[in-house]
Amino acid sequence: MSNAPDFDNADRGFVAALTPGVVTASDGRVVWDADGWAALLAGECPDTVNPSLWRQGQLCSRQGLYEVTEGIYQVRGLDISNMTIVEGDTGVIVIDPLLSVETAAAALGLYRAHRGDRPVTAVVYSHSHADHFGGVAGVTDGTVPILAPVGFMEHAVAENVYAGTAMTRRAGFMYGATLPVGPAGQIGFGLGLASSTGTVSLFPPTVHITRTGQEEIIDGVRMLFQLTPGTEAPAEMNFLFPDHRALCMAENATHTMHNVLTLRGALVRDARIWSRYLTEAITLFDGRADVLFASHHWPTWGHDDMMRFLSEQRDLYAFLHDQTLRLLNQGHTGTEIAEMIQLPPALDTAWHAGGYYGSLSHNVKAVYQRYLGWFDGNPANLWQHPPVETAQRYVDCLGGVDAVLTHARGYLDEGDLRFAAQLLQHAVFADPDRSDARELLAQVFERLAYGAENGIWRNFYLTGAQELRHGPNATPVDLGGGMAAVLSVEQIFDTLAIRVDAPKAWHDTIVIDWTFTELGQSYRTTLRNGVLLQQQDPPAGQPDLSLILTKPDLLGVLAGSGLGGIAHDGDIELLTRLAGYLDAPDPSFTIVTP
Repeated sequence: MSNAPDFDNADRGFVAALTPGVVTASDGRVVWDADGWAALLAGECPDTVNPSLWRQGQLCSRQGLYEVTEGIYQVRGLDISNMTIVEGDTGVIVIDPLLSVETAAAALGLYRAHRGDRPVTAVVYSHSHADHFGGVAGVTDGTVPILAPVGFMEHAVAENVYAGTAMTRRAGFMYGATLPVGPAGQIGFGLGLASSTGTVSLFPPTVHITRTGQEEIIDGVRMLFQLTPGTEAPAEMNFLFPDHRALCMAENATHTMHNVLTLRGALVRDARIWSRYLTEAITLFDGRADVLFASHHWPTWGHDDMMRFLSEQRDLYAFLHDQTLRLLNQGHTGTEIAEMIQLPPALDTAWHAGGYYGSLSHNVKAVYQRYLGWFDGNPANLWQHPPVETAQRYVDCLGGVDAVLTHARGYLDEGDLRFAAQLLQHAVFADPDRSDARELLAQVFERLAYGAENGIWRNFYLTGAQELRHGPNATPVDLGGGMAAVLSVEQIFDTLAIRVDAPKAWHDTIVIDWTFTELGQSYRTTLRNGVLLQQQDPPAGQPDLSLILTKPDLLGVLAGSGLGGIAHDGDIELLTRLAGYLDAPDPSFTIVTP
């Protein structure tokens, strides 16, 4: 495979870089350091990094303002994602304003420094992941039209709310958040280099895209949309700029195999429908564009190259889906299929199908999970002991921790790092105080990391090694004021319901009515049998407590700021009693140790 086309495309249209390439928050904290990444990735690949992943990191480290085609620009390398800027009659349309307010403002400032101080006349969210909307307050105050696919708000705030603590903790492993940037640490994760660490914001959409074929004209710019729900995100869309002959593929076709199931945790994506929407895109947009760009990575120019890229991406997800189903219907389990399956030669040699972010192994298991769930059908696996109890029994069978370490070193010497890791995990879980077991497992994880082509596998291994040596890192869950403010009342009550410690609460009953003045809505929450139920428009009946408040008041109460003059009728101490039944999530729960 030739390196040249990707590097040529990644550099094409370069206008200028942000100099210096460092973005800071108002308190001086660095939220993005492009210069550090550029310096790291400028040299030859070290022996601690898979060469293919190093190449991907070099491509992602290109930073600056780029012209995609006349009137369309991208700022790349200033966050995990790209910001695209389309020039209209009176200003600019911003597509996907990055993850953080600070990086988005810096990206827009870079554009304006070289193209003029044009106002933002609209914003487009291509899909419902935070790195495509979180910086919106850095480019607008929310008074301009904001376009998004139908269902955007539900999914934007829900995906990371209910399981937010666990997802955030695992995301720390996935993105290597606590790893030092360097040859033996974090060097990117295939989709980008890192996630910025600034302020996350969100303004609700004002224009909803509800159907494929819908056309909108904003600031004189024509956009033709294709809805693609259930692909890379639950709410996502591709769109064509007919007058620019430019096609945006959101995150549905990028220069990596994507995740069918992200390792931080999420609902399993539908590889089948993903491939079918790519087929639909090929049919809809063939011959109507001269350049294809996305919300990550670099564009592809020219009809034939664009169609080949889209067709191979389509074939990739169809292959993952269909071959996993073929083999599971022959009785193979997900773990077995992941070892059996190989990509066709044409896909195996396509750089953009490389497993830098998603991997063939964990994507196959995700497809299996989508259809058959966690259970492989073998009764021996139906009621296994949990990890600590399993480890203690394996270690006992092998003759104790010392014997396990001896066996593990043997497999390590033979180069079987995978089984050495499995054995050592049992030793660590059976006797977590054995520092020699933890250190040996950390060394195995490091060796697995250095060979991994997949960026997030590398980060998981290295973060695991770090925590074996130094203990777990707390990963605070902070939705930010902008995110918390857009939760619906139902979602807020849902977040309370999943925190109820049922055994403590199941002998109590508490009924509270909540009337929200600015919404004109009333809800009843009922705690009974250890379950917190909610009901809009409560039926007749006398609650134990009635409150008249606003949604910001509710958020304040939950944050511990007190009632502050909120009107109420009934026993106000019931709120304290209810709060006493709520568990606090643990943002630093253990993963590689018991």
